[in-house]
Amino acid sequence: MRRNPQSGFTLIELMIVVAIIGIITSIAYPSYQGFLKTSNRGAAQSDLMALAAAMERHKAANYTYKGAAESNADTGKPAIFHTYSPSSEPVANKKYDLTIESVSASGNSYLITAKPVSGTSQAGDGNVYFYSDGRKAWDKDNSNSLSSSEYCWGC
Repeated sequence: MRRNPQSGFTLIELMIVVAIIGIITSIAYPSYQGFLKTSNRGAAQSDLMALAAAMERHKAANYTYKGAAESNADTGKPAIFHTYSPSSEPVANKKYDLTIESVSASGNSYLITAKPVSGTSQAGDGNVYFYSDGRKAWDKDNSNSLSSSEYCWGC
């Protein structure tokens, strides 16, 4: 009688496969997290542009940017657009709070921001800014002040 040799994987072969998967995961996961931060920031930038369009509609109807925030205020949460980003998702998934930071005394210019929500994956990613004159900025180093190199969204 002839015995068939058993076929299958040895324990060492399985351990090597598990180690390789672990190495690949340790490299891929941080890249994936970076991709998520970048895509969430892109959604905030898009929502800021949509808020800017809402500000322009408000000015066309009222001849000023004043009164676009909640309770007819000049600054704070916008009353004319969503107060969070990504605006296409439920508020429970918000990553950024949208705010009207300032409106000039004459009512002819504004600054709007998207601030990362603490406790989310975006926390510490830095504020995103849009000015009524078209300037865009991202506080890349999260220092709460903008250097000349941070006046772009693709830096």
